[in-house]
Amino acid sequence: MQVVLPPRGITRVPGRHITDHQMRLYMKYRQTDSPPVAAAKASFSTSTAYRIEQDRRLPSQKKAPRGRRRPDPLARVFETEIVPMLKAAPGVRPVTIFEELLRRHPELGAGIRRTLERRIRAWRAIHGEEQEVIFRQTHEPGQRGLSDFTDMGELGVTIAGVPLDHRLYHFRLAYSGFEHAHVVLGGESFIALAEGLQNALWSLGGAPREHRTDSLSAAFCNLDRDAKDDLTRRYEDLCAHYGMRPSRNNRGIAHENGAIESSHGHLKRAVGDALLLRGTADFDDLAAYRGFIDEIVSRRNARNAKRIDSERTALQDLPDRRTSDYEEVIVHVTSSGGFTLRKVFYTVPSRLIGHRLRVRLYDDHLDVFVGGTHLLTLPRGRPHPNGKHDQVVDYRHVIHSLRRKPMALLNLVYRDQLFPREAYRRAFDVLRKRLPDKKACRIMVDLLALAHERGCEAELADQLTADLNDGRLPDLNRLRTHFAPDPAQMPNVVVRLAPLATYECLIGTAEIGGAA
Repeated sequence: MQVVLPPRGITRVPGRHITDHQMRLYMKYRQTDSPPVAAAKASFSTSTAYRIEQDRRLPSQKKAPRGRRRPDPLARVFETEIVPMLKAAPGVRPVTIFEELLRRHPELGAGIRRTLERRIRAWRAIHGEEQEVIFRQTHEPGQRGLSDFTDMGELGVTIAGVPLDHRLYHFRLAYSGFEHAHVVLGGESFIALAEGLQNALWSLGGAPREHRTDSLSAAFCNLDRDAKDDLTRRYEDLCAHYGMRPSRNNRGIAHENGAIESSHGHLKRAVGDALLLRGTADFDDLAAYRGFIDEIVSRRNARNAKRIDSERTALQDLPDRRTSDYEEVIVHVTSSGGFTLRKVFYTVPSRLIGHRLRVRLYDDHLDVFVGGTHLLTLPRGRPHPNGKHDQVVDYRHVIHSLRRKPMALLNLVYRDQLFPREAYRRAFDVLRKRLPDKKACRIMVDLLALAHERGCEAELADQLTADLNDGRLPDLNRLRTHFAPDPAQMPNVVVRLAPLATYECLIGTAEIGGAA
């Protein structure tokens, strides 16, 4: 009789202790071997093999299911109360049902919450409604770029201590993951899109064949039909300038822009982490914050450098120049020394009163022209959230007139915006409390004139702060003396004229005779 030994290193195990793995090995070997040989290879006895031949279920399948260890707390309410609620309101949250159950049956207790959530999840898996399926897409190099805006208010960024209400314009290539972010001070306007998109394309060095957005719904909000059509044409012209085909996702279906929507969260978390490492969310000026964002985006692009470089070869060439990323309007300068544009009053030099100006409106500034001559650049203002008008005022534009009418300062509409720094505003409040209104206005106007004429706005603000902190009123005569030019420090310029013979030597005798 031939004895079949198990493979070396394998010890036979009694059949009652075999595992699912051994059972599967036995069934595998049984396809070519006899039961004793297959049992030896699976490391259990021949008698166990013959028992398996009678019942080929896995050991785990032979175990009796474990019964409940305690009574079901939802047995009497699940089918009669919970299921009707789930059918009547398919989208209701489990926590809402939990609270309603406790209201109806306080004796159930708070400990049933997890049990209830598991039972609802299991019921919905069998009887729930069909859910929307997200179809992942294959992206081709150079095919699609996406644009969107994301709000950054939750990060608490401040500029010189003042909260910055802003968004980020975010551009991304679907294939390589190239990103570009641009700080936007206003809303989701066409101007912000045009400026951010062109900055992204020129930093990338090429343009994709398709540009996808979320329908620019914010840009079309509260506009009449003509204005909507005008913006649509401008957007199509912008895309045509770069050879891109414009496309939009369906309204309210954010996941159709998933290639950039998901990236929003990653970018905002990266900015938030960088702010934590920086130790503060306050920046000296807007340029410093924009540089901070650019550095973060550059580091993210560096991780995808190889894919970005490979996609650059598939991009379209850029045109010879950028197209307009501003809106041009004509305004009239009134006798108030300024003009009103988009619910914001802007001051300009008074010599422009009565003139019609051409204004190029950007996201964060205005360029003012007379004909084709550029005059000045103004920071762009925004109306208040409640719709109230705002003002952008430069005291240098009106100080000469204000000196002739100092009492006009008392009830001036834009008085608070007239003061260039907080120290000037504090000084005027203290002057009004301690002096008659007429004298307080005269001193305040003279202080503003001193800051303008001597070019000492910041230094004068420091002096005013020191005086106010010490409880003193500003001494105008002392401040004028302090900021007056020091004759001892003025340079003594001595001009020495060279003799004419020096020039004759340079020319030469022959040339002098010929000229005579």
